[in-house]
Amino acid sequence: MSYRFISRGVDDLEREGQKRALMAKRAEAVQSRMPPDGLPPSPFPSPAPKLRNGLPAAAPKALPSPPPAAVIAYHRLGFGPRPGDIEAFNALGANDTERLTAWVDEQLDPSSIDDSAADARIAQSGFTTLNKSLTQLWEQHHLPDDIEWYERIQPFGETVLMTFLRAIYSRRQLQEVIVDFWHNHFNVYASDFLAGPLWVHTDRDAIRANAFGNFRTMIEAVTKTPAMLYYLNNDVNTLEDANENFAREFLELHTLGAAAYLGSMPESDVPRTNGVADGYVEETVIAAAKCLTGWTVDDRDWLGPTTGNFMYRDDEHDHTAKTVLGVNLPANQAPMKDGTDLFDLLAQHPATGRHIATKLARRILGDFPPASVVDAAAAVFTAQHAAPDQIAQTIRTIVLSPEFLTTWADKVKRPFEIAAGFFRGTGGDIPFVYQEDITNYFQWVYYQTGQPLFEWHPPNGYPDFKASWNSTAPRVMCWRVPNMLLSLRDETEQYYFDVQGVMPSDIRSANAIVDWWTTRMIGQVPPDAERAELVDLMAQGINPAYDLPLDTDEEVQSRLRALVAVIAMSPSYLFR
Repeated sequence: MSYRFISRGVDDLEREGQKRALMAKRAEAVQSRMPPDGLPPSPFPSPAPKLRNGLPAAAPKALPSPPPAAVIAYHRLGFGPRPGDIEAFNALGANDTERLTAWVDEQLDPSSIDDSAADARIAQSGFTTLNKSLTQLWEQHHLPDDIEWYERIQPFGETVLMTFLRAIYSRRQLQEVIVDFWHNHFNVYASDFLAGPLWVHTDRDAIRANAFGNFRTMIEAVTKTPAMLYYLNNDVNTLEDANENFAREFLELHTLGAAAYLGSMPESDVPRTNGVADGYVEETVIAAAKCLTGWTVDDRDWLGPTTGNFMYRDDEHDHTAKTVLGVNLPANQAPMKDGTDLFDLLAQHPATGRHIATKLARRILGDFPPASVVDAAAAVFTAQHAAPDQIAQTIRTIVLSPEFLTTWADKVKRPFEIAAGFFRGTGGDIPFVYQEDITNYFQWVYYQTGQPLFEWHPPNGYPDFKASWNSTAPRVMCWRVPNMLLSLRDETEQYYFDVQGVMPSDIRSANAIVDWWTTRMIGQVPPDAERAELVDLMAQGINPAYDLPLDTDEEVQSRLRALVAVIAMSPSYLFR
């Protein structure tokens, strides 16, 4: 494990030395309390396989026909259907377009959806950090020298478990999908010494609070989180020691996008539209970094008690005049105005609109979303840059485009979607309790799929291309998850996933079992060839129309659990 100690270029070297010594003391104290087997900085340890972030040369040419709108909505805009979801969706209108419109409008207004059942399920887990303020997280989990590692990282661990529970039980399915999208867009490696104790704050106050809201509001909220300030080093961006790390990623990943980067040409040579540069260059990165000098974290012990809150230090800000995207910012502006002006310029820029629209369309539609959809979404995003529901309007434009219901299987589910969807489709449950043995076992197996939540190291977030998740490593490791869950029993030897008990007593033939379970988990019976393989697995040579001795034969019962696991890795289940 490595710890990053802070060097801010202050004049008083003695105080800087005291700061370094104090941080080293805290790190050493916490490290001495970590488990002796050398756990990485995560409560759910296991080396995750590396994923290649290469892109396919072209979109697949032959894809299956799209299913009904209910199936598309719950597998693409949610984590899969729960019993009754498909029927409820189909009752929303006379045709798929009416139903989808009514469903997405409700989902984009999450406060109108009663989510008390999910809240109650989360309350059962006994989490203790999710309602703590940033200052409480700082004082109780970051500052203490004598804290155990698992207690230090508890806010991270509980946020991971809460995220699973929301994906599984929340009726606000689209909100959970988009929260996952934004966490990857504003990626932070959160399972570490500095970010982990404060991760509740980032998830709750920056990401979830703004998921359907205004992008300009969101980028400032994310920028001010201590987790992001630490992760991309803006906490050490000062007048005397400018740090371009955050500014570069902010422009390339969070706002304008790599497509708007024009290299090292002078900014004065960049073409302009209405006085604003069409793209950014190296000079823009430098100017953006200067705009954000002095934006840091209240963590300097020698200045008095610390809070961990965002802090602006005017004495460490570069007050010189700056030019950003062709716009002149005068010298000696009011405190923080250089930074807020930067946010205003970036949030309104057409390149930002296109970058965000492309990424949202890629998540919602497919790896290579149609230009017509991206154009329409980008236009809404840019035109509504001041609207409080700007993001919701953009998402609605993509979902209600004609292409949404005619596009299918150009995406596959990532491990998080596979795991959460398996809980939803089967109705199974396990104790999601921080540090509970069975919870750790589930997380240990899930961790190896390649998508442990909030633990992607680079700032670009988990890959969102089909090819990255169709490789052998994530597929084999994902295959282990449903099989593991189906084998788990409680202290009374009852299965947590009682796949036999949830079935009607008159469903006993291989044909009926396959049709019942695929309809429950997928929303429809799969194509004939795929269905035939599932029936063969369940029948094992017996006439598939004959009833099987499911109630008395342990081998048939075991075969049923294997069938449910296979459905969870079948093409029809994995398609988005």
